[in-house]
Amino acid sequence: MMSLKKKVQILSDSAQFDLCDYSADKRQRNANVPGIYYSSMKGCKVPLFKVLLSNKCFNDCKYCINCSKREFTRIELESSELSKIFMDYYEKRYVDGLFLSSATIDDVDNTMEKLIEVVRILRHEKGYDGYIHLKILPGASRELIKRAMELSNRVSINLETATADGLSALSSTKDYKIDIIRRMKWIKKIHDKNPDITPSGQSTQFIIGAVEETDQEILKRISWLYDKLDIKRTYFSSFQALEGTPLENKPEPDPRRSIRLYQADALLKSYNFKLGEFEFNDGGFLDLEMDPKYVAALKSDIFPLDINTATYDELIRVPGIGPISAKRIISKRRKSRINSLDELKGIGAWVKRAEKFLYIDGYQSSLDKFQ
Repeated sequence: MMSLKKKVQILSDSAQFDLCDYSADKRQRNANVPGIYYSSMKGCKVPLFKVLLSNKCFNDCKYCINCSKREFTRIELESSELSKIFMDYYEKRYVDGLFLSSATIDDVDNTMEKLIEVVRILRHEKGYDGYIHLKILPGASRELIKRAMELSNRVSINLETATADGLSALSSTKDYKIDIIRRMKWIKKIHDKNPDITPSGQSTQFIIGAVEETDQEILKRISWLYDKLDIKRTYFSSFQALEGTPLENKPEPDPRRSIRLYQADALLKSYNFKLGEFEFNDGGFLDLEMDPKYVAALKSDIFPLDINTATYDELIRVPGIGPISAKRIISKRRKSRINSLDELKGIGAWVKRAEKFLYIDGYQSSLDKFQ
């Protein structure tokens, strides 16, 4: 009979493909404690117990480690069993939070009920009031989604692709608009009516390179998600050709593609960029060699900027200047002018990147000179 520890190891390994700003901690793995990952929260690394309730799945997603057509050991934990494991980790101070998901065991709502029961036990029987990120299964009922949100700090449902056609190429058991987009809209509406629940909102994830869709299509969908559904975070998981899946022989994407998408996503979310400001090649892809902010700056006609008169929205378009340093620049200007690159460096700007796009008293670089 398989040990509980081995079951947790298998289910936590299967959970690695759901992203949440995490990285595996080798020290914890060496300590023989499976399922611990570190998530970035407000600049700090927070240990989470990241696990699936089950890897039994009736969905046939061609890229997925839990694909119904893949032959491997299938495991399911009881809700009471999983809640007990988490509390043991928490009381021993191995973890500060829970990231809980599951493959769809047999019926969507039946599986969702089991996930919710884990969280209910933790909240109402164990008295745990810390961080919980709960995955919403595609096709889950509205009532169960509401119950999940009432018990969780954050919920998420994976979009996987930018278009309905993309998802259809990966799965015959999920409907893009009904099972996923409609549920994401429900999450927003439920949160709008009950702003005190799920304080960290909802996030989503894309699989990059599993289908033939462009960066432009992905970023167009992301822009819509931020504008219409108030998504808090978007994650990108590079497609991996897993043995035993229908796509095991498909070439994997260049890992730099996800990096560029993360950079572009940050520009949409935190830098007030619009989709039309990005530069795509004829195929609709971002430049793999350069940061999309830098590429956009080289093509923009607003540069060079006067560091002492530029607005906040102009400053955050300068490579090497982010929202924090832009605010510091504006704050310093209220007291005195900025007269040198050294002053700018002291504020926190990345001067080496920024200088060619700026005019500072007595100094104006040439864009042509540096290209």
